[in-house]
Amino acid sequence: MVGIIVAMPLEAAGLKSIMTSKESKMISSMEFVKGKLHGIDCVLVICGPGKVNAAICTQTMILEYSPEFIINTGVAGGIGADIHIGDIVVARDVVQHDMDTTGLGDPKGFISGIQVVKINCCEKISQVIYTILKEQHFGNNIHIGTIATGDQFIGSREKKEMIYNDFNALVCDMECGSIGQVCYMNNVDFVSIKAISDNANESAELNFIEFAAEVAKSYVNLIDTFFLKMKSGNNNLH
Repeated sequence: MVGIIVAMPLEAAGLKSIMTSKESKMISSMEFVKGKLHGIDCVLVICGPGKVNAAICTQTMILEYSPEFIINTGVAGGIGADIHIGDIVVARDVVQHDMDTTGLGDPKGFISGIQVVKINCCEKISQVIYTILKEQHFGNNIHIGTIATGDQFIGSREKKEMIYNDFNALVCDMECGSIGQVCYMNNVDFVSIKAISDNANESAELNFIEFAAEVAKSYVNLIDTFFLKMKSGNNNLH
């Protein structure tokens, strides 16, 4: 079983269209759609924006469906110097930029309990996804790096630069850092892939509305090819 978590309906529509044997179930006020992609069991859910929604969704998925690993896809804001609208970023690790107990002497982003700042994604799965993207001729538009998560839609150059300087992050979003934490605490592998819909500056809201639907479509072929490779055994996951 493979879990797929997205933030918005526009990100899920294309994936639902290629799933077979679908059945849905409402849990924790979220619709979990179980089905198959190329004969492989999967479950898809829209978690909604924000860290709490993402965490509830991830924990519910793990308890209810016991996925082998979880894929988080969606759109996000680019904050790295060479990250542009339409680019795709594969997460090497994730961090929560709004987690701040520096007043207690901790480094910024430090998560008490698990005692880390950055949480690593599954390197093997990320590499398979990166290879697929290369094969799909995205070329120099693919990046690997840190994704920073917080309960904020970043729309100012000052905030964008602060997150970049604090964590050397390429991307900011509102979900994958908490998805990563829940997976880490449950010993479940995860990966995150983000298509850049805006540059997290003063034009972010306009760019997000204009480009989000377009860049979200890029995930359909990616996930379809990924599951096809899993079916054929043409991967490095095991």
